[in-house]
Amino acid sequence: MGRSIFGFGSCAAVALTALTVTACQPKSPGPAAVAPQESADEFVARVNREMLEIGKELNAALWVQQTYITDDTQLLSAKTNARYLEYFTHAVEEAKRFDPKQVSNPDTARALQLLKLGVAASIYAPAPVDPAKRSELTTILARLEAAYGAGKYCPRGPNSCLHIDELSKTIASSRNYDELTEAWEGWHSIAPPMRADYARFVELADEGARELGFTDLGAMWRSAYDMTPEAFEQETERLWNQVRPLYQDLHCYARAQLAKKYGDARVPAGKPIPAQLLGNLWAQQWDKVYDLMEPYAGVADLDVDKALQTQRYDARRMTRSAETFYVSLGFPQLPDSFWERSMLTRPRDREVLCHANAWTMDGKTDVRIKTCLQPTDEDLRTIYHELGHVYYFLSYRDQPFLFQNGANDGFHEAIGDTVVLSMTPQYLRSIKLVGDVKPGHDALINQQMKLALEHIAFLPFGKLIDQWRWKVFSGEITPANYNQAWWQLREKYQGVAPPVPRSEADFDPGAKSHIPGNTPYTRYFLAFILQFQFHRALCQAAGFHGPLHECSIYGNAEAGKRFAAMLALGQSRPWQETLEKLTGTREMDASAIVEYFAPLQQWLKEKNQGQKCGWTPEG
Repeated sequence: MGRSIFGFGSCAAVALTALTVTACQPKSPGPAAVAPQESADEFVARVNREMLEIGKELNAALWVQQTYITDDTQLLSAKTNARYLEYFTHAVEEAKRFDPKQVSNPDTARALQLLKLGVAASIYAPAPVDPAKRSELTTILARLEAAYGAGKYCPRGPNSCLHIDELSKTIASSRNYDELTEAWEGWHSIAPPMRADYARFVELADEGARELGFTDLGAMWRSAYDMTPEAFEQETERLWNQVRPLYQDLHCYARAQLAKKYGDARVPAGKPIPAQLLGNLWAQQWDKVYDLMEPYAGVADLDVDKALQTQRYDARRMTRSAETFYVSLGFPQLPDSFWERSMLTRPRDREVLCHANAWTMDGKTDVRIKTCLQPTDEDLRTIYHELGHVYYFLSYRDQPFLFQNGANDGFHEAIGDTVVLSMTPQYLRSIKLVGDVKPGHDALINQQMKLALEHIAFLPFGKLIDQWRWKVFSGEITPANYNQAWWQLREKYQGVAPPVPRSEADFDPGAKSHIPGNTPYTRYFLAFILQFQFHRALCQAAGFHGPLHECSIYGNAEAGKRFAAMLALGQSRPWQETLEKLTGTREMDASAIVEYFAPLQQWLKEKNQGQKCGWTPEG
């Protein structure tokens, strides 16, 4: 996930532009007053120049705040954010002087519209005009992000503290029910202190959104998709309904396998799955419990973790591997500054926010990654994903600032994930990370199961986080029922339940970084749909004939050319046009993901016969 005002980033398996209010401002409190003779074209050109320049200061402040967490860096980040918001507020007010419908230059008209939406500058938490409230909002955001980054569970006092890294490892590797429950509950204990700050943040951000003409912050976010907020909400539901049967089949099988391990009393049929049993602190992806789900034991060597460790892969070598893939498609090698300035491992001497992001610091070639890589399959795929953001940054760097973004935010997340789909067993074998893959039905089902535990399991989680926030921002969910509403949505979409009783003394949404970091999350849901749609189009461009799951575009120049042409457009055109350039259609379509996993879904249906599927009284 990315964190810079110039673009996106991702958490792989799930990063972005400025995830909160980001940017900074010039020395004056805002753009110079618009002269009567300044045309719309001149205004947009000036804003593009000024924002490109002033962003460098903010990105430097944000980078240091996340890679060196102290009270001082929080203060600098908050103050820089506040100055930018003042600049941005003035720019938006000035933009109202121009009606995009009356502007003859289509690029200028689009830039004005994006500026008014706040999308191009990634203002995901617009501050109120009132300077005191603006300062309060940026201070709260810095405090929330720092609280998450420094969060730890100390079961036996200050000398026993565990970071998210250690707790995530426990959740991924332990098969002891009580130990898993403690790790889950321990991490979620960091969140209750954030609750009051978050409630106040919602009030301030909603006020800022209303001052920009939106009913609330959620409506503002949904306005960023070249369609109405209502139409976009319907679009996400349409896409979910395309993939829901496949998820339900996977859930039914996974629950049965977990019941074999932990017993029917702890994992009863027809009920939600306890959230701590799925290998991830948020149950968002289930690939870490593949050992419990493996359809055919020992068929096909997919133990990439062991190969990475045996071959002594470190963070730099893993990143070089990812770079080599992109270069094989015709993209350039990464600049030297990337290797000099990125943070690829957790430093030993300070607190940092390890959540993976890609950054573009100057809108040109100063691109970076911030993450804490370990030699694991998951982290290898994470770095392949993050470089997708980096190459998107580099591809659209010649666009004006207001167009330096993904066609929509789902595009930015999907680029690296599309490349990850080409990390097929055959590709991994070619770089000597897996052995010979045995052909045949059993190996295929094993391979698809592992991918489904990552991709298909994620889809409802990717959708529900913003479902919760949209309702919070609209006032439908109030602070009095934050946690109850959170678990209602998690049961409705994911079919999971908390492992221990929860109440409104808890604030479980805050245990997911995108809540205190105020990062819109629907982008990841869209990305998990779009990556398969992109993959199918690129495989067609590469001249591939065969089942979609067997295709890798590694080394194919024609696919790379088509890919690069789409990336270079940035946000200069509506996403529907950009999508059509690569895929030939203007509509997001989940049929490619269903096509990709067709062999597994057929196997799941056969395997689930006689099982009590579903998790509600209706089934």
